[in-house]
Amino acid sequence: MNKLRLLTGLAIMVMLFAWATSRGFWLGEFPLREPTPSVEKLVKTQLYPTQQGDDSQVLFGDLHVHSSISLDAYNMTLPLAGGEGVHPVADACDFARYCSSLDFFSINDHAVNVSAKLWENTKQSIRQCNALSDPQNPDLVAFLGYEWTQVGSSPKDHYGHKNVVFLETADDKVPTHPVAAKPPVGGQSEADFLPHLDQKLLLPLIDYSHFGEYMGFNRYINDIAAHYERPCPVGTPYDQLQEGCMAQAKTPAQLFKLLDEWGGESMVIPHGNTWGSYTPFGTTWDKQLVGDMHDPGRQKLFEIYSGHGNSEHYRPWQHVTINEMGERECPPVTEAFYPGCRRAGDIVFERCQAEANSIGHSGGECLRLAARARQDYVDSIDRAAFMSVPGASMQDWQDSAQCKDCFLPTYELRPGGSAQYAMAIRNFTDGSPRRFDFSFIGSSDNHFARPGTGYKEFSRNGMTEAWTSQQPELFAMLTQTGPAGDQASRVWRDVSDRESMMAGIKQFERQASFFYTGGLVAVHSRARTREEIWQALQDGHVYATSGERQLLWFDLLNADSGAGDGATVEVPMGGDAVATTNPRFRVKAVGAFKQRPGCPDYSVESLDQTALERLCHGECYNPSEERQLITRIEVVRIRPQNYQGEAVDQLIEDKWKVHDCPVDESGCMFEFEDSEFDSVKRDTVYYVRAISEPKPMINGQILNAEYDQSDNFMKNSPCDTLKGGDCLGVNEPRAWSSPIFVAYGTGK
Repeated sequence: MNKLRLLTGLAIMVMLFAWATSRGFWLGEFPLREPTPSVEKLVKTQLYPTQQGDDSQVLFGDLHVHSSISLDAYNMTLPLAGGEGVHPVADACDFARYCSSLDFFSINDHAVNVSAKLWENTKQSIRQCNALSDPQNPDLVAFLGYEWTQVGSSPKDHYGHKNVVFLETADDKVPTHPVAAKPPVGGQSEADFLPHLDQKLLLPLIDYSHFGEYMGFNRYINDIAAHYERPCPVGTPYDQLQEGCMAQAKTPAQLFKLLDEWGGESMVIPHGNTWGSYTPFGTTWDKQLVGDMHDPGRQKLFEIYSGHGNSEHYRPWQHVTINEMGERECPPVTEAFYPGCRRAGDIVFERCQAEANSIGHSGGECLRLAARARQDYVDSIDRAAFMSVPGASMQDWQDSAQCKDCFLPTYELRPGGSAQYAMAIRNFTDGSPRRFDFSFIGSSDNHFARPGTGYKEFSRNGMTEAWTSQQPELFAMLTQTGPAGDQASRVWRDVSDRESMMAGIKQFERQASFFYTGGLVAVHSRARTREEIWQALQDGHVYATSGERQLLWFDLLNADSGAGDGATVEVPMGGDAVATTNPRFRVKAVGAFKQRPGCPDYSVESLDQTALERLCHGECYNPSEERQLITRIEVVRIRPQNYQGEAVDQLIEDKWKVHDCPVDESGCMFEFEDSEFDSVKRDTVYYVRAISEPKPMINGQILNAEYDQSDNFMKNSPCDTLKGGDCLGVNEPRAWSSPIFVAYGTGK
């Protein structure tokens, strides 16, 4: 009888444990807490000078922030990744209010991860955040949003990531369903990774000291897996979406249609279109100017810079070329670009030569292996081309596949997704020539609920996504994808799902040298209220910064008033104008405040020391009265296409004019004229960059690469977070104005 009782008790324990490891261990909802109220009501006053006759003020925000609701963000909170633990939406509110001292922000978790419960959680947290402010003069405005995270299998079906942001927050004035991206066949979906991420007992038992954290993650995985299992059929009208199902859109047109059917105020902000981590090579903006793929009423802003890099620059080089037979080929090395496929061949050739020399063989076989390696890389570029040469380190790849002359570029930049390319192209097939009318913003894309991380260059592990596992042995075991061959290369195409997922993790580790503190969006707003900030965003009276709070004005001085009497008017950045005379412009820029160490009194008094360290890492936006210098202003001129297929690289003048600024802490101002406008008679786009004095920046020198006097590559030393330090390199912070479009004559 005792044995029977013992066996029964053991059986019950095993059953309970099995239940706990699958769905029962984490009984609560996703961690929800309320934002922290300030000791006394915060009231922000106008801190920034305005131009004479301009009644607006400059406010700074971040419209791209993830909490741990996003799957990739939650992954980075785990002990395996050296994470700090889960960051709920309330953390974003507290960080914006007490750490970065922003004026506004939005939350933008991946819609594919936002179940019905998590959507309610998000809405509640955003409303709680706003409730702590004076509605007539809020110290912080929190916007509700999500990210439509689309990844195609080829340039034909890839549309990229877009943030959707809403004006209202009340439950009856926001959509009932976030809209997830439905990937095409062969496209990337986070749902594919769930069976491998749900570790059940593997990680909890291997790393038992963090048992609860891993089991909580398992419960989260099960929750969002249930969300994936209830998809609404693509094409379902908004008013017919069933409660709790996952709304989906395969294309931007379907996303815009659902937003139209919902009917409320929203904006859609594309971002990351040059990121090589998921953007198929050869992807361009052209297909998104066709038909309903672009909604000019909602898609008005372009995220030109984020913590994932700079998407401004167009370059004519390509990672892969297509020959007349439609076959992929490896392009040649140029002075400006070292294709990754060329480096793959060189790595294999160097390995082969070292072995051939040691045993006395000739090098003929090495040339054949190198050619094969180049083609294997080309044939693998849709997945993880760097894995086609097993065992190759970051140092082995040198500076190949990267833009070497771009300011803080995205990883393996895809030029056809850049801001300059978007502003240069037109569509001539849908009636009148159609163009993008983007204004430029910056944001952080921070995945630790930290809006506006660029106020100081510190804490690389937390203020950027440049994480490195704090348990390298465990990480190496889990990400092992096969032995490295001395001379081997292979096509990274027919691999297991686990290898594919682990390759993605390794690629994320490779990208650590291309993650930065985040950018900001600045608005010229007439007041601090939600409505006025929204209106400034809608009007395009915005600019982007690389994280600091430079002040910038850019105005066209002599636009045609349209009255027919020769009168002229001024047009601010983000505006359109018509002219037949040469346009004249005025630029004014003022440097950001230099920062004092530590945190201001209101932060210290409102957050306890533990929270200050956990959220702010002990440092806050804490301005002195001294400003950075503006060293120069660069003017970019783009003449959009006049016919289909006109070569884009001939239309972009990246540094058309450069004005060197005097040493003056009060700022820099100059005027200029396009003396060729009337004679060339072409529509033209202008925008400016205000460059600040050099300073140390996280990952400021890409890969820490060193070159000789002839600009030949010598070596690189990518940063390793395990060894400490913030990987600081000197570079020049900057601000980008929104463009001003000047149509010649009638604008036709």
